Amino acid sequence: MLGTLNGALEVRGIKLPAEAIRAEAEGVNELRESMPVLTRIHLKYVLRVPAGSREVVERALARHQEKCPTAQSLRGAVEVGWQAEIAEEG
Repeated sequence: MLGTLNGALEVRGIKLPAEAIRAEAEGVNELRESMPVLTRIHLKYVLRVPAGSREVVERALARHQEKCPTAQSLRGAVEVGWQAEIAEEG
């Protein structure tokens, strides 16, 4: 989903250097019939964005999951959630 988010930002004219965008991911496995099964993934984005771009970034964040091929592939099988920490530079 990070690649999809980054692409959505670039389309909107916001190009972030690698050190300004990152994601931390956590997966949760549950035992089902004695087998560990991935049931949830939670992403935490940490973004440093140009001053005055927060609204655009928030719009991209709001839609990126539905446009992400990986998230859509997991849909219905694995719960995917995210949060974002956004810092404006400038």
